This record gives sequence, C-alpha cells and structure tokens, in this order.
Amino acid sequence: MQATSEAEILSPPGAPAPFVRYFGWATLFVLVAFMINNVLIVGYDYPPLTSLLGEVADNRAWILLALYASALVAAAVMIVRTPHRALRYDARLISNFNAYLIRGCFFAVLFVGIADATIAFLRVEGLLERLVDADLSRDLLRARFVGPYVHVPLVIAGFVVALFLRTLGFFWLALMIVAAELLIVISRFVFSYEQALMGDLVRYWYAALFLFASAYTLLEEGHVRVDVLYAGFNPRRRGKVNAIGSILLGMTTAWAIILIGLGSKQAIINSPVANFEVSQTGTAGMFVKYQMAAFLAIFAITMLIQFVAYLFEAVADARDEPGHRDHAAVTH
Repeated sequence: MQATSEAEILSPPGAPAPFVRYFGWATLFVLVAFMINNVLIVGYDYPPLTSLLGEVADNRAWILLALYASALVAAAVMIVRTPHRALRYDARLISNFNAYLIRGCFFAVLFVGIADATIAFLRVEGLLERLVDADLSRDLLRARFVGPYVHVPLVIAGFVVALFLRTLGFFWLALMIVAAELLIVISRFVFSYEQALMGDLVRYWYAALFLFASAYTLLEEGHVRVDVLYAGFNPRRRGKVNAIGSILLGMTTAWAIILIGLGSKQAIINSPVANFEVSQTGTAGMFVKYQMAAFLAIFAITMLIQFVAYLFEAVADARDEPGHRDHAAVTH
C-alpha cells in the first residue's frame, strides 16, 4: 500500500472548509443512523419517529431519535478532532470504503447466484432428496430458510473475500452474464431444455452489474455528461458546478430513493426483503427476488456515499487545492 504523505492529509494554508466537511460527514453518519433505525423498525418492531407526535408516545422511539442526534454529534467531534485534514484525503477515505462495499456486494451476488442456481436446478429436477436428508430437502423449498441460512452466510463470505481481493470484478460479472445467456441459448435451441432459474440468474447478475457499478462509474467520471457549457469551464468553475449538482441533484435523488424505499415497514424495498419474497415462478426459479429489491437500496446508498466524496473533490477543485484528478469526462 502506498504511504500517504503529510501534505496529502493536511489541507493547504487557509480555511479548511469545516462546514463542507461537517455537512458531508454528517450526511454519512445520519445514513448509518437511518439504516440502524430501519433494522430496528423492520426487524424488531420499533415504532417510527412519528409516534413521538402521538398522544401516547412509545419510549422506544426516543432511541431512534437519540441515534440521529448521536450521528450529528459524532460528525462534529470528527471535524473538531481533525480540523486541518484535506478535503481530498477525506474524499479518498470515503471512496476507498465505498469501493470495498461495492466489492463485497459483487462477490456476494457471485456466490449467491451460483449457489442458488445450483439449488434451484436440483430442486426442479427432483435431485435434492437424493443428495440431502428429507428435512433439509424440505427446508430448501422455503425461501425463509434459504434466505437466512444459505444466502446470508454467502453474503458475509463475499465481504470477507472483498477484504483480500481488490478487484471490483465488473468485467468478470459481465462475462458471466454473457456465459449464462449463452447457456440459455444453447440449452433452448440445441437441447430443447429451459428452466425459469436460468433467466432468473441472468436478471439477478444483470441488475447487480448496473446498479452496483454506478457509484464506481461516478468515481471515474464515466457517466455521460450532457451539457453545452461545462466543457468550456475552467477547473475552479467546474468544481463549483459539481459541488452544487452533487447536493441538489445527486444527494437529493439518492435520499429520495432511500426514504421512499426504506421509509416504513411496508415500503417497496423493506417489504420484499423482510418477507424473503420470491418470483411468481415459485420453487421453479431462484429465491433471489428479495435481494433484487435490496439492490435499489444498495444503489442509492453507494451513490450517496460517492456523492459525498464527489462533493469534497468538487469543493477542493473550486478552492484550487492541489491534487486535482484530471478525468476524461464524456460530453455530448
């Protein structure tokens, strides 16, 4: 690992932009508090914060409120303890963590896809009873067993592997999607054999590829930028435009997806995940539909995290701080 010099860690002479740093880090800490609250509400039947406005308040709601307050305090403490840390150094820390998060998700869907497709094939062909005992064979027909006892350990394994393998693996995932689609074509037109699980696997990996890669593409300035003015701006003006856009467009959109999808126990992401929802093909397909709903949350969360890093980089550009990353952005 390349050592980080003191010049890269410390901000240049002048104001170290504490308000920008606080806004960014407070956003991330509040995101963590929101996700903890979501688990408590969905998994442990905690009341929502709105219950505090009722005539009889549930005391457990105060715990949720305390988490948000703690998040804001924790962000303030971080800024006070690191008053001279450079914006670009913060951006790099956040981007590195986000890259690990995306890597973990990639390996998770890789492991889950292979394992669940294998189980689905054995289930459809009636081979489970020959390989495992009757109780386990019966359990593998239930999504509520496969989810927590098969998928969750594989997801954990994916994040462990991501600690040691630094590649993001999107090219490999794209290759596996092509291979899976090719297998469908060969089996359908050559052997006249097709099962619902084959299409489920392609859709599962295809959704992961596009939703997980979005934050990494933002990091590399790979998204198509449609403009008539931006290409002619100098770096400082581009930084100002990017900073404003990160807040008003990027972070706002990410928060909207998070709040709509995870805003209540019956929200469009929470409900299928909590119930381990499966597709209409039932036991003939894979049991991963609930994870595909969660992909939307992962997309919004990783994009929000990356937009915070992008905001720090943009403000550093606007302040003409050293270390500018010269991306070859695509413009039309």
